[in-house]
This record gives sequence, C-alpha cells and structure tokens, in this order.
Amino acid sequence: MAIAKVNDVNLHYELRGDGTEPVVLIHGAQGDSRLLEPFVPWLSSRCRMLLFDQRGLGRSDKPDVPYSMALIADDTAQLMSEVGWTSAHIIGVSMGGMIAQELALNHPERVRSLVLGCTAAGGRGDVDSNPAYAKGDLSLGDRARLFAEAIFTPGHLERHPETIQALADLRRTAPLDPAGFARRLEALRAHDTFDRLSQILCPTLVITGADDTLIPADNSRQLASDIPNAELVVLADAAHAFWAEQPEHAFGHILGFLARQSS
Repeated sequence: MAIAKVNDVNLHYELRGDGTEPVVLIHGAQGDSRLLEPFVPWLSSRCRMLLFDQRGLGRSDKPDVPYSMALIADDTAQLMSEVGWTSAHIIGVSMGGMIAQELALNHPERVRSLVLGCTAAGGRGDVDSNPAYAKGDLSLGDRARLFAEAIFTPGHLERHPETIQALADLRRTAPLDPAGFARRLEALRAHDTFDRLSQILCPTLVITGADDTLIPADNSRQLASDIPNAELVVLADAAHAFWAEQPEHAFGHILGFLARQSS
C-alpha cells in the first residue's frame, strides 16, 4: 500500500505484477481498485500493474469539489508520473473506461493502447447513471445484492451464491461515502466523448458482455465503430463484469491484444 498526493488529493495505489509491460487499471463508479483484483493473476507474468482508488472512493481522499472524467484522467496521468511512468497501456472498465477515454484524448502521449471494458461514450449514448444500488437509504446487504444483480448474469449468481456476501464484505471494509459517490455520479451523467471519439488514435480493444444491462453492448459497438483503430469483442454469457464471468475468454483477448502492441 502506498499514498501519492496528486492534484491536492491523496490517492491510495499499489504496484502489482512481475512483468515489464506497464498497465494502468482503472475501476468503475463504485467499489475501489480491489474490484479489479481478478485481473492481477492473469496479467501478472506479463505486466506491471498500477491499481489505485479514485478520488471519492475507497481508501483515497473524497474532496468536496465537483468531479469530472477529465479531472480523474488528470489524476491518473499525474499518478503515472509519481511512479515514474511516462506512458502505459490503459485498461478501464465501466466508468473507468470513460476516464480512460478522457486520458487518451487529453494526454495521448501517456497512452500506448486502450482497453475499454463495458463502457460508453455518454452524450447520445445509453448509460444508466442512476442505478438502483446507488440509492443512499439501502442496507449493506441490499446494496450488495442489487449491485451483484446489476453486474452479473442470473446464472452466474446461481452458480456462485457467495458473490453477494463477498461484495458486502468489500463494502464493509471500505464504506461508500454518500457525498463522494454522489459527486462521481454527477461526473458520470456529464460524461460525453461522443463527438471526439475519432480523435482517439491509439490501438483500442473494446470488450463487453453480450448480456450487460447496466451499459448495454450497443454502447461498445458504437465505440468500436467510431474509434479509428478499434477492435470489438462481445462475450456471450456475460454481463457487466465480463472478466469475472468469462475470465479465460476475456483475458485471452486482453493478453492477445497487449501482445500485439508489443510485437
């Protein structure tokens, strides 16, 4: 565990993995970087990964200022400098993919390639930025259950009933700050790269689950269509958390994409 001060905010971060390819992992709207823990064993032999809790969540500061995707992208670029990285491959999922888009647009020299998972361009896209699990009056158990139902297929939850308890345990160790989360939801609602996607010129993999109801797969199809150097993967039998439901297929595509960028 380490702390870096960027943009006057203390961010919790970790460097993981035994490989040499620098990869920044950017988590979604709630939870924190621990939700991306499943990425670590799959990428560890090839990659050196930077995971961090974004402002407003987890173990990082939660300043009472307006948030935006561009601001969190700036946080990310400054954190890369703090750990001595001039550039990296960027993997962002859900809201993290929106931040990754702004990073590629505003700091293109920092981005070797992009992996945009279960995300959207916003604007005229179809993003549910006020899901049921975001309501402030829910119990810990109800919030975990609704979050699980939003990001996993029913079949996955039937096969892995322990998932809901694991999410509740994570929330217990890093309670959701309602004010910080509300500021993040405002950033989510304001997100819009729709008319700038053609300016993302780095190699890009767009990947999602066919059964995603939180950010439907048509959003990914639009991203892949409008980003010039993008390829699209839609995984069957997977919802929003596609990497957890179809890990062999998901990480096979991600590792193959990263290998092609280094060849």
